[in-house]
Amino acid sequence: MIDNPDQVERLLVKLQQALPLPARMTPRLIATLRARAPLSHPHQSCQVKSVSYAGDEGGIVCHFEPEDGSSEVVVVSITHLDFDPHLPLAREIAAYQKHRLKRLRRLGP
Repeated sequence: MIDNPDQVERLLVKLQQALPLPARMTPRLIATLRARAPLSHPHQSCQVKSVSYAGDEGGIVCHFEPEDGSSEVVVVSITHLDFDPHLPLAREIAAYQKHRLKRLRRLGP
């Protein structure tokens, strides 16, 4: 098991109450979006509109529309986003991201 179910449940409730959440896409996510649509120029910033849980394999996922004018909704793991450290939930988000990435690395490819 990758995620701690209790931690996920508590964090999901808090995230849903705090929506919309400002976030920044990681460089890797921006590169992936550009590879899918070469003519698009996704901005680094985005607004997370909703969150859900994609099971132990997918973890907590965030839904947002890129601020490049497209109407496409992007759904990505919360580990592909950076959040302002001054947000009230920043520590809890970072702890979840760190725990999840550590467990994924331990499982290997």
